Amino acid sequence: MKAPLSWIREYVDLPADVSVEDLAATLTALGLKLESLEKPGSDITGPLVVGRVLTQEPEPQKNGKTINWCTVDVGDANGTGEPQGIVCGAHNFAPGDLVVVALPGSVLPGGFAISERKTYGHLSAGMICSAKELGLGEDAAGIMVLPAEAGAPGDPVREFLHIDDDVIEFEINPDRAYALSLRGVAREAALGTGGAFSDPALREVPTPNADGYPVLVDDTEGCPVFVARTVTGFDPSAPTPRWMARRIQLAGMRPISLAVDVTNYVMLELGHPIHGYDADRLTGPIRVRRATEGEHLTTLDGTDRVLSAEDLVVTDDSGPIGLGGVMGGATTEMTSTTTNILVEVASWNPVSMFRTGKRHKLSSEAGKRNERGVDPTIPEAAADRVVELLVAHGGATAAPGVTKVGEAPARPTIRMAADLPGRITGMAIEPAMVVDNLVAVGCGVDGVDDLVVVPPPWRPDLTDPFDLVEEVARIVGYDQVPSVLPPAPAGRGLTPEQQLRRRVGRTLAGAGYVEVLTFPFVGAEAFDALELDADDSRRTALRLANPLSSEAPLMTTTLLPGLLETVARNIGRGHADLALFEVAPVTLPHVGAVAPILGVDRRPTEAEWDELNAALPDQPLHLVLALAGDREPAGWWGAGRPVSWADAVEGVREVAEALGVTLDVRSGARAPWHPGRCAEVLVAGEPIGYAGELHPRVCKRLGVPARTAVAEIDLSALLAHAVAVVPAPVFSTYPVAKEDVALVVAADVPAEDLARTLREGAGALCESVRLFDVYTGEQIGAGQKSLAFALRFRAPDRTLTEAETAEARDAAVVLAAERHGAVQRA
Repeated sequence: MKAPLSWIREYVDLPADVSVEDLAATLTALGLKLESLEKPGSDITGPLVVGRVLTQEPEPQKNGKTINWCTVDVGDANGTGEPQGIVCGAHNFAPGDLVVVALPGSVLPGGFAISERKTYGHLSAGMICSAKELGLGEDAAGIMVLPAEAGAPGDPVREFLHIDDDVIEFEINPDRAYALSLRGVAREAALGTGGAFSDPALREVPTPNADGYPVLVDDTEGCPVFVARTVTGFDPSAPTPRWMARRIQLAGMRPISLAVDVTNYVMLELGHPIHGYDADRLTGPIRVRRATEGEHLTTLDGTDRVLSAEDLVVTDDSGPIGLGGVMGGATTEMTSTTTNILVEVASWNPVSMFRTGKRHKLSSEAGKRNERGVDPTIPEAAADRVVELLVAHGGATAAPGVTKVGEAPARPTIRMAADLPGRITGMAIEPAMVVDNLVAVGCGVDGVDDLVVVPPPWRPDLTDPFDLVEEVARIVGYDQVPSVLPPAPAGRGLTPEQQLRRRVGRTLAGAGYVEVLTFPFVGAEAFDALELDADDSRRTALRLANPLSSEAPLMTTTLLPGLLETVARNIGRGHADLALFEVAPVTLPHVGAVAPILGVDRRPTEAEWDELNAALPDQPLHLVLALAGDREPAGWWGAGRPVSWADAVEGVREVAEALGVTLDVRSGARAPWHPGRCAEVLVAGEPIGYAGELHPRVCKRLGVPARTAVAEIDLSALLAHAVAVVPAPVFSTYPVAKEDVALVVAADVPAEDLARTLREGAGALCESVRLFDVYTGEQIGAGQKSLAFALRFRAPDRTLTEAETAEARDAAVVLAAERHGAVQRA
């Protein structure tokens, strides 16, 4: 919303010395967000005067263009009193006309300096200006011809053209629709400055009578109030007054014609949309009803629209003639021949207006106001103001008939304790101040300690006591809210779960991973890209009622889509070697669970509370890792090592070790991992996730490098087994004893199972078991493999003998033979 300062001053007695910057700061403090400050006319300097054309001599040029060599009387403005010689390329003026002349030394918008220069064989001393050259419109084809009241030749013309004005542009929140008008902005200015406010909607209006144009309203809920007035004998060629056109332009709209400009001007002034019909093109009474499904209407923008049964339409005997509250129809449009005008000012249901605008993808200045809610008590005043301006400037006559159908809905009352604003904000606000501020906003207030408040009709956003608290607080000033820090209870810090989560992050950061945060929203296409089976439980996702994007309407059940999208984005930007992780909740809905819809008039019962909780989806924390490129870079020391599936497993192991949890890892199979390169991770025998290499097809579909390694585990399940304090390792000062064994087993025996068996068989003296070689080939036969392990033994209190280590090694081999059929290689 753009509000010229001169227009604001018309309704508020502002201090004479208040600057536009001060007023903008005051209004911003009241909640009207400042978008910009504009100073139209500030880029025009130098002598700009009224000139009278004395002579006009057309001179054809060789290039086919005809110019006019003019002499123009500019009075004494040029310092000589002699006529000024000016070359002009426009032809819409004649000798005797008054025009705008920019004399040498002037600078026009865009830094266009005017000087005395030779052109077309003449010495041209100045410029005869068009509206566009002055920044007053888009018409560059013709010269601006002035009326007689513009002044005498040589008189300054800036004030007559209303060139100089300051404009404040606000970003208006949806709940402050009243500020989409000068009436609303001026009321806020009066609140902020203490100046007297003159409401332009307060005017004497004629009483409705039976002589008005007949109107029937079938849907009184959709259209509570409909006012119609008629003017006759309107002169369609009458120009829009310069002051009105300039104000419309400064407010961000385009002047069109007097009839249209008047309706737009009053809409900007009062905030209530108005529509004008060519009364001679109406057939029969006007009717407001819901459209018939499939009905057609051609709106003013020339679009043929197929109507819905939910649309409110204005009709006559010919059918629909307007999309109620949004845009009029082409069949009854005011044109350059319209002499009789029917003025419509109606109050419309905001929800219906919003849905109609969305349905037809139609946005208009009228719709923007109607869908937010306008003052339903001022249609008569708005219609009377339009009639007044059409009569005053268009030579029309006001018809005696006045039509009004319906009444403005009664405003609900709100009960509020007078001390509530003080208790909520922490400010010292006396009850008398509360009452004064609410009255200043426009509320009706009754009571002393227990207030009964009736919000003003232009504030449909005020519906409960806390809305009123906000109104009081913003007038007192948010800068008056005391800054009081709550005392921190002694002995409190991070919760145990927070400490464990930070331990996870520090561990992964120390291992070279970088944490990322992704959106928790996905579409079904993300699950398709991961090649999840149709019956995969991860496809059962919670659908949002109002998603940020229609392409991602689901709450994710796995963190893989977001992290892999981040990997692809980084790879595309040249980061070839990546190690990323994310810790975030996933949303796992309960199939068939439906939350009851409860009122807000009471607390839920215990049974209702349990039912609500039962419908809430589970949201366990997940940890997801992704690695791509080289895990160890190449350099002078040698070749690098590319990422493998084992790095993803190792990342999970490092986290578990930091939490003091023992993991079991076994071969697994689950989308989107590569079969045979996927490990299932278990804690206490229960699976908590998977790690390994991404399937090649998934890599290709997601645009990530081949052999990208990922892991995803249920971190909540892992944290449930974590220890608050991981005990420090115990170091022995005695030497380690080394034994290596190579065992031949069936090819399908997991190396992890065999290592676990060796560790168990070796007993308490075994310090570690590490796989260091895998061999398959003719020497050991088909369907078998050889796994070589390094066993390390150590005692905390002595040096082990060869016999002790050999005994422990042999015991491990025997147990491996019993469980897995392992045969030791020589």
